[in-house]
Amino acid sequence: MDGAQISLFGALALGLVYGAAFCYRGKGPVALLVKTGSTALLALWAYLAGSPVLLVAALALSSAGDAFLALEGERWLKPGMAAFFLAHATYVALFWGLEATPRDILDSSAQVVLVFAGAGFARWLSPWLGEMRWPVFAYTAVILMMGAAALRLDPVYWPVTLGAIMFIASDMILSLQLFRKPADQPVGTVSSLGVWTLYFGGQALIAWGMLNALA
Repeated sequence: MDGAQISLFGALALGLVYGAAFCYRGKGPVALLVKTGSTALLALWAYLAGSPVLLVAALALSSAGDAFLALEGERWLKPGMAAFFLAHATYVALFWGLEATPRDILDSSAQVVLVFAGAGFARWLSPWLGEMRWPVFAYTAVILMMGAAALRLDPVYWPVTLGAIMFIASDMILSLQLFRKPADQPVGTVSSLGVWTLYFGGQALIAWGMLNALA
C-alpha cells in the first residue's frame, strides 16, 4: 500500500468517524482535528496520486474552511466562507480547463435551472442574512459558477459533476442551519448528517472522478 492509498483510506476513515460521532454534537478540538483531517487527507491523496494542482489547492482550501467553521464563535464564519469562496473559484478554473460535452439544449437547460434556482434561494434567504447578506450573495455566485462549470463537463467526468451538485446541496442545507434556525434550537441530527454526507461525499467524488478520468 503506497502513500496515496494510505491517505485515501485515512480520509475515508476520518470522514466516517466525523459523521458518526461529531457532526451533530457541536464543536471541540477533537471534532476540529477529525473534520479538517479528513479533507486535508483528501488533498494529500490527490497530490500523491499526481492530480492537477488546482484540485489539490481546492481541497486544501476546503480543509482550511472546515477548520474555521469548526471553531467556536460567529467571528470565524467570514474567514470560513472566504476559504470556501476561494475553493469554489479554484474549482471553477479547474472545471473550465477540462474537456466539455458538446453543447446541447439539455446541458444549457440544466445550467439555467441551477443558476435561477440558486439565485432564487439566496433571494428568499436574504431577509434573515443581516450583515452577511452581501458575503452570502458573493458566495452564492461563485458556487453557482462552479456548478454550471461542472454541468458542462464531458460524461467521463460524471462523478465530478455529481460531487459538485452534492457540494451545492450541502451548502444549501448548511445555510438554513446558520440563518433560519432559531439560536436557541439545537441543530438537527438528520440535517447535520445530510450536510456532512453531501459535503464530504461530494469532495471525495470530485477528487476520485478527476483522478479516474485522467488516469
